[in-house]
Amino acid sequence: MSREEFMQRMTEIVGWGTKEEYGKFFDKVDVAQDGFINWDKLTSFMLLTLYENDERAKATAVPQWKDLKFLPGKHKDTIQKVIFLKNSSRYLTISQEGSLGIWGENLKLQKTFPITSDATKLKHLWVTSLVSLENVNKIAVAFTRKEICFYDLLSKEQFPCQYKLQGLKGTPICMDYWYDPLDANESILSFGDITGKVQAIVFTTALISLFERPASACENEEATVTINWAELLSGYHKCCYTLEHKLHRGEWVRQVTYNASLDAIISSTTNSTNTVVLAWREKPKKHLQMTSFNIAQGIHAFDYHSRLNLIATAGINNKVCLWNPYVVSKPVGVLWGHSASVIAVQFFAARKQLFSFSKDKVLRLWDIQHQLSIQRIACSFPQSQDFRCLFHFDEAHGRLFISCNHQLALLAMEREASTRVKSHKSAVTCVLYHSVLRQVISSDVGSTVCFWMIDTGQKIKQFTGCHGNAEISTMALDANETRLLTGSTDGTVKVWDFNGYCHHTLTVGKEGVVDISQILVLKKTILVTGWDRAITVFRPQNFNQFFIHPEEWEGGIQHRDDIICAAFLPPQTLATGSYDGEIVLWNNSTGNAHYVLHPDYQRLLQSKSEPQKLLSAGRSCSSRPTAEQATLGASSYETGTECDNAVMRLCFLEARKNTAATGGANLVSCGGSGYVRLWDTFKKQLLAEFLAHRGVGSIIMATDKLNRYLATGDLDGCLKIWNIEAKHWQIESCFSFPKKDNNLMESEIQEESIRETASLSNKESCLDPTEHSLLDKKDKDEPTYNVGSSEVINLAIKYKERNIYKKKTHNLYSSEVLQKSSSVFRSLSIGVLKELPEVNKPAFLLDPEKYFREEPEEACPQTPEPPSLSETLKAVFVEKNLFPKDFLDRERRAKQLCQETSSEVNIKRNKKYSEIFMIEYIGILM
Repeated sequence: MSREEFMQRMTEIVGWGTKEEYGKFFDKVDVAQDGFINWDKLTSFMLLTLYENDERAKATAVPQWKDLKFLPGKHKDTIQKVIFLKNSSRYLTISQEGSLGIWGENLKLQKTFPITSDATKLKHLWVTSLVSLENVNKIAVAFTRKEICFYDLLSKEQFPCQYKLQGLKGTPICMDYWYDPLDANESILSFGDITGKVQAIVFTTALISLFERPASACENEEATVTINWAELLSGYHKCCYTLEHKLHRGEWVRQVTYNASLDAIISSTTNSTNTVVLAWREKPKKHLQMTSFNIAQGIHAFDYHSRLNLIATAGINNKVCLWNPYVVSKPVGVLWGHSASVIAVQFFAARKQLFSFSKDKVLRLWDIQHQLSIQRIACSFPQSQDFRCLFHFDEAHGRLFISCNHQLALLAMEREASTRVKSHKSAVTCVLYHSVLRQVISSDVGSTVCFWMIDTGQKIKQFTGCHGNAEISTMALDANETRLLTGSTDGTVKVWDFNGYCHHTLTVGKEGVVDISQILVLKKTILVTGWDRAITVFRPQNFNQFFIHPEEWEGGIQHRDDIICAAFLPPQTLATGSYDGEIVLWNNSTGNAHYVLHPDYQRLLQSKSEPQKLLSAGRSCSSRPTAEQATLGASSYETGTECDNAVMRLCFLEARKNTAATGGANLVSCGGSGYVRLWDTFKKQLLAEFLAHRGVGSIIMATDKLNRYLATGDLDGCLKIWNIEAKHWQIESCFSFPKKDNNLMESEIQEESIRETASLSNKESCLDPTEHSLLDKKDKDEPTYNVGSSEVINLAIKYKERNIYKKKTHNLYSSEVLQKSSSVFRSLSIGVLKELPEVNKPAFLLDPEKYFREEPEEACPQTPEPPSLSETLKAVFVEKNLFPKDFLDRERRAKQLCQETSSEVNIKRNKKYSEIFMIEYIGILM
């Protein structure tokens, strides 16, 4: 759309604003100045503008704080470090005299004990720093005796010392630890000492062991292993190596940290030369490349923001400077406002703000974008001549810790009123769409039902206390969409009109409360499934009272576990899915169940009196029962995780009318393992399955009216749309078992659309039972079948490992006993052999002379000898005579042209070299 057209259309459609304003708006959108814009450019510009406005609002938002609170502790000396343990949700504090405090997430002091049991050692030792090694559940503590000790946090008693690193050249006074969240084996412990040396230990197998343990220490795991620094330098320990630099040249290293986004170790001192040093890692060479900032009078501390790519420094000269790590000449910003030396800085990463704390106990909060102070808090600490401060901001919990000598103070953020608009006060449990009124109906655990306009999102009306205090678990609309049915955890179903009047209450539970999972409204019946393994039936023509009791379901209880979902296919097919993965097919008219589908077996339900017959899994075309599968079904699938096969949703593909004649899938199910399975209910078999969502547990699904697309959603909020427009799903006739390729499987399973597949005839898709048994025996652990595709991809289907049980099954048939065999014939049915009919002998046995008598030998004609080679050879054989003359001439000309070209190149090269030689020679003479 051009500029003139855009101004004209916007003025007409919107109805307000001038053409000049829309022209300016067009110029902002058309950044490339192409003279035209499209819908993508317009929407991208609007989304980016809204995002920038939102970020700007966050950056200028001022947090509200509770009153400063002093935490009661038992530290008697200066607190050196405060850390938060994410694995156990606890805080650790350590003081200079070696006292370690353990605090709960509610900031209640749980325990205080000395970090080492050697009391005489603590008299001569001070603790200088503490870091948490979260990936290996350890902490590292640095002491003034030039050693670093590693303590195990998983011990029930006081933390035992596992490793003791000794022999350091200087006392470490600051430490930092980082590990790769994608590969926890790779981690870096960096520390700086009083000699100006920055050193780092790079662990390559941290999850296995930090250091090499001698054989004697392996026998006693509780023994402390002493590591000498010289051993690390020599490379004795293969699981780690060291890095170091001395650019600070004798100055105390006040702070050190490793940043993964920069892949550099950052350190600082209070000296004005080489104040901040960035040691960039060169992994192949295990070498550090250094750059440094020179800051007048030095700094006390620094912090780095990876998204903003800024380093903030707490200057002794009362300034807070912002640096680009790649620009060392001058800072990109200076924050003025402190009247005393700044001793701590820390970024508020989520809001792109910065905290700074000065020696006069003033806390400031800065807006980084505008470089302005948006908040100032004066902290009231007791007056002290020897003032030592620790500053730590826990952004996840909104807690700011400030220590003054041995006292620990807390400044907690007030919880902000959520600006997010919520449709319900409690969790939403069910959502329906009313196609006639074009409204959305939703329910929640607080027994509230709300009605919303689909176009504007406006709430129309609300019913509260529909089932008292009980949760509404499911809802349904009748066929004419004039009544709303709500099912609750109190075991009742209520029938409402859209004015909020309850017409009937259907009592599902006869002898107690029944949790209702689904309501299925049919033309003449209302079916209710719940957690009692039974189907409850109500008939609307009998609704002549307010309280309605259920009628008997003639099919009885056929599920072994709780029923979760149901689906109906006209005229009379009903399918119900349970928690153990079984899908039972019913005749809705008679109420009788006639078949059970499961990913690993099938059962034929003939009637209540006759025994159940277990059939082969749906992935096989043979309908003959096998001993192995019979045992598998009879054992009720006792072992394994049942929730992996739980059927969460069932959906009939009603738009596919001819599947009974042509074959193909007409039922789709999804379950707790993230799989989507396609069934043929006419042939009673599983046709295909694919992994829709990996490692997320249970999923749900829905299809459109034409059954072209399938939408699946998981607990993580991921929604996927699949193209299931294929008319036929059949397993390939080859039944080959290819070598499993994980990369190929993942790439094919995660395809966002499933192409149309070709249908195979019964002859091509079926195997002999014995042949199938042999194949199943050959590779039964992880059989992989391919679904044929007529388009680009083949969808690989990975079936789960089937547990084979060795329990004997009795009375599966009326007069047969199946015994399981461990041989290759385990799938054969062993029973009484039938009498064979009389077999007529073949003709060659009745008259053997006719077929086997010897024929008389006939005189063979004499073969004439071939002429000699000298008599028949007319000319000498030349290979070139095989090719046409024009072909040989073309080859000769090509060779001649190639030779001429190469000679010209050699002449030019020699001429160039001679010119260069003459120039160099003349230069030498001059």
